[in-house]
Amino acid sequence: MMTRTVVLSEDPEFLAELSEYLEVLSSPTRLKILRAIERRPMEIREIASEIETSYENTKKHLNKLTATGIIKKEAGLGRETAKGVHPVWKFSLQPGGLESVITSLGVFSSGAVPAGFGDVASRVRTVKSILTGGEALPMLLLTLGEEDGRVFPLNSDTIALGREDLPNEARYTPATDIILPASYAAVSRVSRPHARLSRTGEQWRLEDCGSTGQTMVNGVPLGRGEKRPVIGGDIIDLANGVGSARFVVIGPDSDEG
Repeated sequence: MMTRTVVLSEDPEFLAELSEYLEVLSSPTRLKILRAIERRPMEIREIASEIETSYENTKKHLNKLTATGIIKKEAGLGRETAKGVHPVWKFSLQPGGLESVITSLGVFSSGAVPAGFGDVASRVRTVKSILTGGEALPMLLLTLGEEDGRVFPLNSDTIALGREDLPNEARYTPATDIILPASYAAVSRVSRPHARLSRTGEQWRLEDCGSTGQTMVNGVPLGRGEKRPVIGGDIIDLANGVGSARFVVIGPDSDEG
């Protein structure tokens, strides 16, 4: 069966939840709070001072963010005063919190939005742009196997994709190449490699490097020597069946590429 590009769900419940999620994030004040506590846990008065708003307003926005699970609050010690040090609530991002939000927004913005829901797509792109400063590395989101959910940034002009091959580590670049653990047994070793991504300007292209299991984009195998463009929302399969790997391309958004 052919695998197709990710399409945003038309399910009303899903869209309502997404709209609520975006409502929480689309406030400029809340986005400032996320940036403020990215560096270290802070109490409410510190955050209010950092983002230049009132204590009560900051508290209101923190409650909204805490309810989404993006941030957490834990007991800590406040500044020392003449009467001593008092316990306070300190707020911080959940582990991987901001990265998780950006990745989620990338998945949503990579989808083809159903007719009548253009506002959702616009809001996703707006929030994503604010959080990333307008620039974000495109990424591959792994969606099969033991590392399901892992995100790989595309941070080099040429990136090999494949399974780990420690004896031949000198033949690839662990810092930038996409290296899967041994459990992805259907994928050729990265030293060969299975496939390769390359960038020319803003355009990414994928090629199969003679793998035995083939490389597919949206279910269509790559031909020998073919370099196929990939954009946000495309699905890349390295081999098929048990031990294969599947990625969703996150950015560049399809309406930009």
